[in-house]
Amino acid sequence: MDGRLKFYGWGAENTGLDEAERGRLFRFLSDRFKIEPRLVAPPQVTDVALRDPRVTPPRAIAHLFHSDPHERLLHTYGKSYPETVRAYARDFNDAPDLVVFPRIESDISAVLDWASASRIAVIPFGCGSSVVGGVVPQIAEDYAGVVSLDLRQLDGVLEIDTTSRAARIQGGIRGPAIEAALKPHGLSLRHYPQSFEFSTLGGWIATRSGGHFATLYTHIDDFVESIRTVTPAGIMESRRLPGSGAGPSPDRMIIGSEGTLGVIVDAWIRLQHRPRFRAGAVFGFPDFFAAAKAVRAVGQAGLYPSNLRLIDNHEAGTYGVNNYEETLLILAFESADHPIDAWMLRAVELILDHGGRQHPNENAAVAWRTAFIRMPYARELTVPLNVINDTFESAVTWDKFEAFHTAVSTATKEAIEEATGRPGTVSTRFTHVYPDGPAPYYTFNALGAPGRLSQQWQHIKDRASRALLTAGGTITHHHAVGRDHMPWYREQRPALFGKAFDAAKTALDPARILNPGVLVP
Repeated sequence: MDGRLKFYGWGAENTGLDEAERGRLFRFLSDRFKIEPRLVAPPQVTDVALRDPRVTPPRAIAHLFHSDPHERLLHTYGKSYPETVRAYARDFNDAPDLVVFPRIESDISAVLDWASASRIAVIPFGCGSSVVGGVVPQIAEDYAGVVSLDLRQLDGVLEIDTTSRAARIQGGIRGPAIEAALKPHGLSLRHYPQSFEFSTLGGWIATRSGGHFATLYTHIDDFVESIRTVTPAGIMESRRLPGSGAGPSPDRMIIGSEGTLGVIVDAWIRLQHRPRFRAGAVFGFPDFFAAAKAVRAVGQAGLYPSNLRLIDNHEAGTYGVNNYEETLLILAFESADHPIDAWMLRAVELILDHGGRQHPNENAAVAWRTAFIRMPYARELTVPLNVINDTFESAVTWDKFEAFHTAVSTATKEAIEEATGRPGTVSTRFTHVYPDGPAPYYTFNALGAPGRLSQQWQHIKDRASRALLTAGGTITHHHAVGRDHMPWYREQRPALFGKAFDAAKTALDPARILNPGVLVP
C-alpha cells in the first residue's frame, strides 16, 4: 500500500470513490433526501491543535515513541460513524499522548512494564479499522496518560510448514502482505474481511473477524492453531496442535479479547491450497423470506458454498446491482482439489425448487462485490452532508429469523423517524450462513441535523440494539464489541462469565492498563 493512512476516513490518502461511484452515491442522496450533494474538504493535520504529551517514556525505550501529529491523529479513532463525525468536527481531544512502534517482542514487554508502573493506558492498534469504537483512547481521569501501541513493524511471515499447511505469522501484518508471502508456496489463508487491505492478523484475532467464506470457514477462529501473547504479567503461548481436549482453550480466551488481556505478537495459522476450480451463479427472488428459505435449504445440505449471500432489493438497488426489482442470491463454489460441478448442480436445484430464477446478468455478483469493497469510502462524503449512514449485524436461529427480521427492520425505521423527523432507508443482506441460522447485516441511511448527528445516530443504534437482543439475536456477529456495544454485550453475556473474564483481566493485566473500558467496565 502506498501513502499514509487517512486519519479522518477509510484507506490511504488521495484515494476514495471515483467519479462514477460518487455520481451514483450523490444521485441516491439527492433522490432519497432531496439534498444537493457537494464535495467538502476533509480535515487537515494543521486544522487540529493537539495538547502536549502528558507522559515521558524512560530513556531505554524512548526511541520507540513518536509524537508526530499525523500519527497521533491517526491513532485517535477507528472507522465508526460517531468517530468520523468527531474527526470532521476537528475534535481530537482524546488523542493519545504518544504512539509507540515496538520492533521486537521485548520492546512490547518493556512498554507494558513502564505503563503498568506509571498508570498509563495502552491501546493495542493494528490498522484502526474498528467500526465499534474499539481503539479510541478514552480513559478515566486516574490514568496519567495514554499511548497507542502500533504493531506495524511486527509484520513478517516467520515460518511456513507446507506439510501441515500452517504458518507462523506476526500480528502486525496486513492481509495483502500475508497472501503475497504465501502465494509462492501455493498456499493461502483465504480470510478476506471487508477491511482486508487495511487490517492486520492480530486485529482479526483480537476482534474475532469474519472473512470471505459465507459458510464453513466464517471466522478467524477457524484458522487459529496457536497464539503467542505478551501480557503485562508475562508471555502466554499455547501449544501448536491440530486439536486438543485438554481443558478450556487458552486461544479461545485471547480470540475476541480486543486488546484487553495482552498484545498478540504472532500466531500459527492454518492455511489452504489456492483454489483452482470455481463456479458461480446469481438468482432472483420476488420475496425476501422465500429467498431465505432457499438459503436455509442450501446451508443445511452440507454443500458448504464459498458464497451464499442474500441481498434484498433495497440493498441491491442502492448499490447499483439492479434497479430495486428483486432480492438477489449470490452462489459460488471453489476448491483447490476437485471439480465442484456436482455441488453446484445440487445447490442450483435447491434454489430453483424454492422459487428462485437464474439471473441473466452474471456480472451482478461482480458488481456487488466491487460495491461491497468500496462502501467504506463513502462515509467521508456523506458525513459532511449530514447524512447518517451505518451498519449493524447479528446472527439468529432459523426458527426465529422471520420474526427477528420484521422486528429489527421495523424498530430501525421507527428509530430513524423518531431521531430525525423523517423516513430513512433500511436494507438487509446475509453475510454468513450456518445450518442453524443466518447472519443478517443491516444498512441504514437517514438525513440528520448539523450538530446533532452523534445523538441522532445513538438513538437509532440504541433502538436497533434493543430490538436485536429482544428478538433473540446477538449484539454482534463479527464487528466485535468495542465501546459502542458494551451495554448490550454486558446484557447478553452470562453474569458469571463477566466475573470470570474480569478475574482473567486481573491475572493478566493487574494494573488494568490495556484498552480500558472495552469488554471489562
